Amino acid sequence: MSIDALFSPFSYKNLQLKNRVVMAPMTRAQSDNGVPTQQIVDYYARRAASEVGLILSEGTVINRPASKNIQNIPDFYGTEALNGWKNVIDAVHENGGKMGPQIWHVGDTRSSEDYPLVEMEKASTMTLEDIQDTIAQFAASAKSAKDLGFDVVEIHGAHGYLIDQFFWEITNTRTDEYGGKTLKERSRFAVDIVKAIRAAVGEDFTIIIRLSQWKQQDYKSRLAATPSEMEEWLLPLKEAGVDIFHCSQRRFWEPEFEGSDLNFAGWAKKITGQPTITVGSVGLEGDFMAAFAGQGTEKADLSELIRRLERGDFDLVAVGRALLQDPEWVKKVKEGNTDELLNFSAESLAVLY
Repeated sequence: MSIDALFSPFSYKNLQLKNRVVMAPMTRAQSDNGVPTQQIVDYYARRAASEVGLILSEGTVINRPASKNIQNIPDFYGTEALNGWKNVIDAVHENGGKMGPQIWHVGDTRSSEDYPLVEMEKASTMTLEDIQDTIAQFAASAKSAKDLGFDVVEIHGAHGYLIDQFFWEITNTRTDEYGGKTLKERSRFAVDIVKAIRAAVGEDFTIIIRLSQWKQQDYKSRLAATPSEMEEWLLPLKEAGVDIFHCSQRRFWEPEFEGSDLNFAGWAKKITGQPTITVGSVGLEGDFMAAFAGQGTEKADLSELIRRLERGDFDLVAVGRALLQDPEWVKKVKEGNTDELLNFSAESLAVLY
């Protein structure tokens, strides 16, 4: 198997990457009261030094009530937290890496036992004033990312969190301009966020959005049941200013629609013409839900991933648990030392190394 495609450079706007490997965002919830620590700095710098092409941070929250549901999820606002993120990006750059924060609002998700005092914002009950301030806070965090020296910014629009709750007809029952019977109508909130971020960061700064069909509330959910519905979803986001679509699946090898073996990232690229990132159990045999059930997973063959990448289905490949377990995953794959790759252990979800 040739891995040349995985280690070819990638360029888009201001973004220049040495390879196609992206570190997927993975919640660590180990930033003290929302402030990244030196451990967090070292954690990301270690992956940069080990030749990850682009690092996307764990979800970081905007300055809104209920934007987080665990106390030690990192903030991306406020002097102390932003100073912590400045330390992170400086260390990543010193180690030859590129990085962007993933900015986030958890929306109406269940509060954890250690953070019980949050009054959740619901897509069905946010006032228009709430919505406009939320849009402004997404833009403010994105502008902070650019000002701190980050290379990209990613919007978390997936997995049943706030933006995704607007997309989904089950959670978005609004009757005003941010609701609607069609996916296109329910996408207005996300479109307005993208437009505000684009205005804040300028034309040359790369904006990524992470999207998914599935929700943590319903793993079988599908926002777009057909390619035409996906067009109505994705094209307005492209027109608003999205540069790269990060297409989250539980298993990257599964086809999105009948009659084609293209996965979600493949269809997104075909529909929009924009670069896409594929993600979903890359480098592992089991999907990520096994990890949350406390199960480890074995290393997997990369040949199907490479086949799709060489075919041009997608441009970048996000690796999550494999990089969480083994900071040197990229170097080992590049050098052909796949026998040295570490199997994923669920215990690694709780530690930073």
